[in-house]
Amino acid sequence: MIFISELASQRVKEILVAEGKEDGYFVRVSVKGGGCSGLSYDIQFDNQIQPDDQFFEDKGIKLCTDLMSFLYVCNSTLEFSEGLNGKGFYFTNPNAARSCACGESFAV
Repeated sequence: MIFISELASQRVKEILVAEGKEDGYFVRVSVKGGGCSGLSYDIQFDNQIQPDDQFFEDKGIKLCTDLMSFLYVCNSTLEFSEGLNGKGFYFTNPNAARSCACGESFAV
């Protein structure tokens, strides 16, 4: 499963409304090679379902990941911070052995 925090859920809903992407859109989470720790997260809004997609729903938000990325983000939580040192969207990932200071890349 992939989870989303309450604050991140609220922010995603706001962005979906602002961009007119309320119906049929979901948050696609993927992992790509790169970043200072070796792997990096990619999140975007999507409405195209792929054959190996894994779907989850938490706090009214549909989250999707491909099967390969799911191995890296299983049980992770999409978070949002809006403080002075806020990162915007980021992940709390129990599978990450280490992550970079910016929180955008990780290693397992």
